[in-house]
Amino acid sequence: MTPRTDQPSSTARPLALITGVGRTAGIGAGIAQRLAASGWDIAFTYWNPYDARMAWGAEPGATEAIVRSLSERGAATAAIEADLADPETPARVFDEAERRLGPVTALVMSHCESVDSGLLDTTVESFDRHFAVNTRATWLLIREFGRRFTVERGTGRIIGLTSDHTVGNLPYGASKGAMDRITLAAAQELGHLGVTANVINPGPVDTGWMTEEVRAHCLGATPLGRLGTPQDTAHLVDFLCSREGQWVNGQLLKSNGGFA
Repeated sequence: MTPRTDQPSSTARPLALITGVGRTAGIGAGIAQRLAASGWDIAFTYWNPYDARMAWGAEPGATEAIVRSLSERGAATAAIEADLADPETPARVFDEAERRLGPVTALVMSHCESVDSGLLDTTVESFDRHFAVNTRATWLLIREFGRRFTVERGTGRIIGLTSDHTVGNLPYGASKGAMDRITLAAAQELGHLGVTANVINPGPVDTGWMTEEVRAHCLGATPLGRLGTPQDTAHLVDFLCSREGQWVNGQLLKSNGGFA
């Protein structure tokens, strides 16, 4: 059952809808906390069955903990359980976010399906699920955002998180590449609404999935000598969502510390 977490704002705050906020250590949660601190209300989606079948496992109490952290930053919140493999889900997510918190000003897509497999061992089922979640859901979310956008011209934002990793990770990388094209198309097709659309490639961010071997490789390939953090990505999202970030549009931005 979806927790009822909405609450009235004391002052008018724009609403950001962030997908894929399932774990406290995740990039989605970092973005939500940064935007909440910058004056945004937050609706976010989560899907625990995805985390439960991944190596890191589901995090009990994560949704409640994220809601508390956002509330402490002054945000009204709405946590929405959402299986984005279902094509009916994006419209339902927008319905619930609007009902509980009002019109969406920024759409930040950090959801994903990510299961390692290569050219020879990827199954048709896995391939289709990656494209359903990473690609089709992105299109449907952007479509709902464009159809429903009613807030001040020039304030609308669409941001997608991507990856260029395809070797040994074929369906993830390929579906993310398609996601890039869809998101960047919105910079042109939704220009009449004054909406900007950008894609961020954050590089490798250790949110609990890295092995020691992967960690060592990423450290060695990053000139700054550290791993990326969710906060690194969140700071760029925060800027793009601000009025000062309006002139950055239609871009695929690498925010990865120089990772090669």
